[in-house]
Amino acid sequence: MTLRKWFYLFWTTLVIGAVIGMLTGLTMQLTDIEAVRTGKAVGFNLVTSLLGGATISVLSQMGFFAYLIVRYIFIGMIPKKWVWDYLQMIAVVIVLFDLVYLRYTGAEGTPAFLPYLVLPLAIILVGCLVAWLKVKWTNKSAWIPTLFFMIAVTSLEALPSIRLDKAASTVFMMVPLLACNAWQILILQKVLGTGKEPI
Repeated sequence: MTLRKWFYLFWTTLVIGAVIGMLTGLTMQLTDIEAVRTGKAVGFNLVTSLLGGATISVLSQMGFFAYLIVRYIFIGMIPKKWVWDYLQMIAVVIVLFDLVYLRYTGAEGTPAFLPYLVLPLAIILVGCLVAWLKVKWTNKSAWIPTLFFMIAVTSLEALPSIRLDKAASTVFMMVPLLACNAWQILILQKVLGTGKEPI
């Protein structure tokens, strides 16, 4: 990857994160009845959301490049691709289990179980959509790496907001993070000019 290609990926991801963060913040504020009724400063919250989304996009980029490096190292260490694929799928299952079970058991009192399924199901849905697009634009071997990145890596990146166990913070972090991760994984082969190679 040349410096010019990296700059393109960096700035486009930054813009996507900032715009999606701003839109997410605005939507959250407009759907908060208390904020609308009291007339909290919309302009200030828009700037804060924009900066927050830009920061989340940088976190997304760090996670993306960390994943690419780890993937490169593991593919060099494990000669059989199917072993690496199985390891990724095991990691996906563990992460999804943790997103439900650990959050549910760590909650105070005895909360309802169903709300704890919403986040993992949303991540699976977005991950499958992005993996389907990646396979369509490259080849079928891209399915598992894309799914792993969109589910496991995104969940690790979003850990600070997930640990808070507050719906608003989780939504504000997950929406720009999923958008930035989807953009990076889908545009990578075009940026690198690798054609049908998955990653």
